[in-house]
Amino acid sequence: MTAHRIPEISRPEKVLFPDDGITKADLAGYYRRVARRMLPHLRDRPLMLERFPDGIGGHGFMQKDVPASFPDWIHRAELPKEDGTVTYPIADDTATLVHLAGQASITPHRFLSRADRPHHPDRMVFDLDPPGDDFAPVREAALGLHGLLDELELPSLVMTTGSRGLHVVVALDRRDGFDAVRTFARAVADALVARRPDRFTTEARKKARGGRLYLDVQRNAYAQTAVAPYAVRTRQGAPVAAPLAWADIDDPALDARRWTLRDADALVDREDPWHRPPRPRSLARARTLLDALTA
Repeated sequence: MTAHRIPEISRPEKVLFPDDGITKADLAGYYRRVARRMLPHLRDRPLMLERFPDGIGGHGFMQKDVPASFPDWIHRAELPKEDGTVTYPIADDTATLVHLAGQASITPHRFLSRADRPHHPDRMVFDLDPPGDDFAPVREAALGLHGLLDELELPSLVMTTGSRGLHVVVALDRRDGFDAVRTFARAVADALVARRPDRFTTEARKKARGGRLYLDVQRNAYAQTAVAPYAVRTRQGAPVAAPLAWADIDDPALDARRWTLRDADALVDREDPWHRPPRPRSLARARTLLDALTA
């Protein structure tokens, strides 16, 4: 951060995680520490902010529009909505991350598209939502999805959500709009369900899932968001959404909250499991391959 961009944290001693004694200063320190790893996943992406001014035991809310109090050096993107526009914040530098923490914005959620072409995603996300606390079905679904995407020649990345499950992420070349990407993602999820209908489902209604893991593709839509890599979640222990290597999924001890705010040094010091991101792909060939698989 340059000298003129050292945000002042008001009430740094304010406790945001009462059971853990984690303060606003601790949150800002975490985001400062992981910024080098986190910012490449945020640059040029509109954000929705999950804020808890009175800590996670108090009232929280999701904020889209940049408030008037935000400094003018924070980047913004004004994007259309049904009845007007929304001006979203964009975190392009460490100072912005620290400022957001100072506003008790605990969790940034990112668009799956960039601000210059907001209707054309460069990320496709599968959210693996388990029916209970057992993480084994999540690991099983992730490995099954990884294999299926490989068959479709779509390299994928995986991360913990810091909440309950995993996200599997595919980099796209932005040729398709959100509707086409979501339709394709649903077809992939349906193909995986067809292989293990006793274990997985695409049924959105909880009552209809019958204890099966839900393959959720609904985030693949304009103005929908997914938790950002390295974001802190609003849960006891301050777990974080952490990028993984596919080999990590083989570990039976893995769960969605494996990494926490207290692990900032370990997260930054370990080799970045996403240090060689796959080349963005078109879905054209993948559609042909999927049609052949499901014919």
